[in-house]
Amino acid sequence: MSTPALQSVLTEGKRMPRPSAWSASLTFGWRSMLKIKHIPEQIFDVTAFPILMTLMFTYLFGGAVAGSTGDYLQFLLPGMLVTSVTMITMYTGTGVNSDINKGIFDRIRTLPVWRPAALVGALLGDVVRYSMATVTILLLGLLMGFRPEGGPLHWLAAIGVLLVFAFAFSWIWTMFGLLLRSEKSVMSVSMLIIMPATFLSNVYVLPDTMPDWLRTMVSANPITHAVSAVRGLLSGQVPGGWILSTLAYAAGITLVFGLISMRLYNKRE
Repeated sequence: MSTPALQSVLTEGKRMPRPSAWSASLTFGWRSMLKIKHIPEQIFDVTAFPILMTLMFTYLFGGAVAGSTGDYLQFLLPGMLVTSVTMITMYTGTGVNSDINKGIFDRIRTLPVWRPAALVGALLGDVVRYSMATVTILLLGLLMGFRPEGGPLHWLAAIGVLLVFAFAFSWIWTMFGLLLRSEKSVMSVSMLIIMPATFLSNVYVLPDTMPDWLRTMVSANPITHAVSAVRGLLSGQVPGGWILSTLAYAAGITLVFGLISMRLYNKRE
């Protein structure tokens, strides 16, 4: 609001206009960015962790799985892209829980803004972190010898699908952040879920050699669908089935866990 308009509000006793839901969400998203500015060590999660994971799995298992680290990198990197970004999403839940324990959310709830704006804004801010992790892994992959056949549009589509999927996954941890009492509890439960989910997928090996019962589980895993979509796009293909199933999973996760999170948030005393 401009200064004359603000002076008019103060002198005439008028109410300031209520910000739109989108404007309020963007404001809280910017707040998430300011956290990184004031606590720069948070950037460690989106840079060092993905780099460590990619280097470790490529050089530890590349020779054993594919006979060559270079050949394995071509297969592994799209999967590591999805894995690293998906694992970073659990910090959304710890951030929400931290704000609750510090009383920040109680203050926010008294503001005349769209009530879910704080949650949606936090997730929008985290999308920037996911983008940073994505760029970090792709640049590292290129330095290590990753040579995808897809063009710029394929790359952008792969990144877009990944960010939509990560945004949806963030709602799961947001629910736990609202439900559990401490950051440690949120982290423990998140790791208990996300570690098996990433390993029971096609990130590290193809499911073809797995037992039938395990292959069925892997095929139903949403991370498998996201990896297949990203892997296909980066290789220059347009795997429409995998893309649609990934977006369908993202929509379902957002609908279910988003509604639960909103309900928990609105019910907080």
